[in-house]
Amino acid sequence: MVQSVATAIREVLLTPDPRKKVMGARHVAREWRLGRLAATFDAEMPESPGRPAAPELLPPNRMPKRGKAQSDRGRVALWHALAHIEFVAIDLALDMAGRFGGDMSLEFVSDFMAVAADEAMHFALIERHLRTMGSFYGALPAHRGLWDAAYETRHDLAARLAIVPMVLEARALDVTPSAVARVRDSGDERGARLLERILDDEIRHVRAGVTHFVAVADKLRLSPQSLWKSLLSEYFRGTLKPPFNDSARRSAGLPREWYHGVVPVTSSPLKLNS
Repeated sequence: MVQSVATAIREVLLTPDPRKKVMGARHVAREWRLGRLAATFDAEMPESPGRPAAPELLPPNRMPKRGKAQSDRGRVALWHALAHIEFVAIDLALDMAGRFGGDMSLEFVSDFMAVAADEAMHFALIERHLRTMGSFYGALPAHRGLWDAAYETRHDLAARLAIVPMVLEARALDVTPSAVARVRDSGDERGARLLERILDDEIRHVRAGVTHFVAVADKLRLSPQSLWKSLLSEYFRGTLKPPFNDSARRSAGLPREWYHGVVPVTSSPLKLNS
């Protein structure tokens, strides 16, 4: 009997071990691409994914300061934070495909399965780089707010697309170039090239989110720009912080007029613009 894609995704989501989650995400994405999984959505996605015992997950206001970027402590803290972002991003992409795939096209599922495979590769590369510094994923506390984006939007595909690819991943487009410069200035050319590679992939990830968000808005007969701003007001607390990487955002399909000057205000507990 052919396993359903939803069941396969659920199994990976519930996997706590980082190495096994990476292998599982890449495997399920490959099996889907090769047509070895049934396009059946017969399993519910968990409200929370499996997590390893470490790192300790803290709220944003309890996260320790990273230290100066040029110091050994600061470098380790930066790469540990990046590893955690990519680790959670595996689950975000898989949950997108498994939770909402039944209501969308097979292209939607394929796009986010490919994103999950990319995020798994990113995590593996970053964790390997972290180990060259004498550390590892789990050695430091990590931000627990990232999965909140999935939990708060678990009932609404448009909201999930608006917040995760079009805010959180778009934010990575803005901050990565300066991170590349800092890493390169510290003498870590290998790390700088790794971040540049990840930036190229993140542009594709944001583009996938924008493409499917526009399709959802069209189906609802709503203006994509107006819908996006409305969902930000409901689900995102804070501001969209400049400076913006306008060229990367444009490549990802995010028009400048959508986000410049946007100041969403909400009573929602979701705060993800740190």
